[in-house]
Amino acid sequence: MYITTTIPYVNARPHLGHALELVQADVLARHHRRRGDPVRFQTGTDDNSLKNVLAAEAEGVPVRELVDRNAAAFEGLREPLDLSFDAFIRTSSHPGHRAGVERIWKAVERDLYQRHYEGLYCVGCEQFYPEGPCTEGHEAPLQVVSERNWFFRLSRYQDALLDLIRGGGLRIEPAARRNEVLAFVEAGLEDISVSRSAARARGWGIPVPGDPTQVVYVWWDALANYITALEGTDYERWWVAEPHKVHLLGKGVIRFHAVYWPAMLLAAGEPLPSEIFVHDYLTADGRKISKSSGTAADPVALVDAYGVDAVRWWLLREVPRVGDADFTEERLIARADADLANGVGNLVNRVVTMVHRFLDGHVPDARAQFGPGDVHGALRDFDFRRAAGAVWRLVEEANKYVETVRPWQQGAREREASLGVLVAACRTLAVELEPFLPTAAGRVAAAVAGERLPRPEPLFPRLTR
Repeated sequence: MYITTTIPYVNARPHLGHALELVQADVLARHHRRRGDPVRFQTGTDDNSLKNVLAAEAEGVPVRELVDRNAAAFEGLREPLDLSFDAFIRTSSHPGHRAGVERIWKAVERDLYQRHYEGLYCVGCEQFYPEGPCTEGHEAPLQVVSERNWFFRLSRYQDALLDLIRGGGLRIEPAARRNEVLAFVEAGLEDISVSRSAARARGWGIPVPGDPTQVVYVWWDALANYITALEGTDYERWWVAEPHKVHLLGKGVIRFHAVYWPAMLLAAGEPLPSEIFVHDYLTADGRKISKSSGTAADPVALVDAYGVDAVRWWLLREVPRVGDADFTEERLIARADADLANGVGNLVNRVVTMVHRFLDGHVPDARAQFGPGDVHGALRDFDFRRAAGAVWRLVEEANKYVETVRPWQQGAREREASLGVLVAACRTLAVELEPFLPTAAGRVAAAVAGERLPRPEPLFPRLTR
């Protein structure tokens, strides 16, 4: 499985919305690796944006300095968020990216032409809005742009896209997003501008092959990363031969990934992605979390304050498959205390304590009696909240079992059998928890490992102060 996230602009540091997508992709990657499936998990940054140029100008620093600094912050999310990505591409510095963009451009030359264009442009979205206003809520006013650009004959691929989506060749989840894409395509596709004047771009970006007065439109440039990061045999293995190519993205960029990108690939004679999962937004006090809105919750600061387990668990346990999720630190704390400290931590501590109290720490014959819900089915549907809930059901069943059989009141033989069931449940929990909370899963596994258990220690601190 080839799993990719979108690559964000680096005009500012990452926020919690970026962490959501990265953590979701990480869960998929870890889950499929555990099942023995070959996996490549790729992410990166979109460096070649006018937004980055304007941010550097506002700071009074060179563009390269700002891009390098903020891209490093995105790549640096690996450790605090426990991410396991295999590759990280930066579009301004990856050695094969420019050549790959040029190759795709040349492959679709028969569908490219030049014409003059006038329209309202949102720098925040890096796209034109023919009638305005910006649908993503960017506060900066739309700019009136009048220039001669290169255009791509998107209209030529309307029927092919409809056949692809209706026939399931390109799976778009959830269904509401699939219907949104179909409605957009059915309404009629117009050709799109795929270059910008080099002057307006301040010379930052990839020049159009054969036309140094233009740079390649940042979205054309960025979407190509899914291929350009794959060099040599990796391209053959992960883009040509791999049947499961999954893009994770937010709802604000669905048109680029589910319409423009497949059309580009059709025009270039390239294989297409197999699945697109579209998540909704995180909000704070009802406002979309974003770099420009002042609601950019810092994932690294949250991890520093509450720990990676609490942050990852909130993102996976609270964010629905459909609909926005409102974040507060109070909700994060409440969920971590209820599920991790009082749930997982209390279960493991009780079991280990009883094994030491009644069996001097020696593990009885550990027999599995119950397991989690259908984690794989939930992840196949890209329902991360349901998947986390399936793991949580194992905790609930084990805690219910403790209260039902009450090992401390049983005879020696029955107690030993009951504790064997509970140790097996905790060991299963460690395995099932790993894709979601890899660090915590390691602590759970260590607490119930071996023929004689270590002394019980608290696994999760209570965060309520």
